Amino acid sequence: MKSRRIHLMGASGAGVTTLGRALADRLALPHHDCDDYFWLPTSPPYRTTRSAADRLRLMREMFLPRHDWVLSGTATGWGDELVAYFDLVVFVVTPRELRLKRLRAREAAHFGLDAVAPGGWRHAETEAFIEWAAHYEAGDREGRSLAKHEAWIAGLPCPVVRIDGARPVAQLVEQLCTDVARLPG
Repeated sequence: MKSRRIHLMGASGAGVTTLGRALADRLALPHHDCDDYFWLPTSPPYRTTRSAADRLRLMREMFLPRHDWVLSGTATGWGDELVAYFDLVVFVVTPRELRLKRLRAREAAHFGLDAVAPGGWRHAETEAFIEWAAHYEAGDREGRSLAKHEAWIAGLPCPVVRIDGARPVAQLVEQLCTDVARLPG
């Protein structure tokens, strides 16, 4: 039986996690998100990163050796060890303005509208995060960028599917189910 180890990646707000969860549900596979391994649990969240060695150790313990799973999120710059496990990589490309709108909505849903509004306890962090995410295509900020993703994808030994993250999730899941069914093995 062929394995189904699928990695979804893209810019912040591209819809990678949402699509990853929906695809995992449809295929009845476990879903994992890179953020759960990248960040240490803190209150408030997203304050302290876990070392790359610890991220990878946890991933090996939790799911990497298993036959089937979906991983959403970006591992470029620290997750080269993961590449050998991938049967398919899905690169979600979403227009910048839609990504930023989604990020604002996500921040408000996660922390509360008052928290992210001017004067709120999370406002400055939210604005800094949105500003950072807005530079993904230009690649002129540290961290994730389109150029880094393109370079990483170019070296992958597995099939890569590029999809438009502005399309409805249900349509994308249908497309990806067809792509997964076509995997060799």
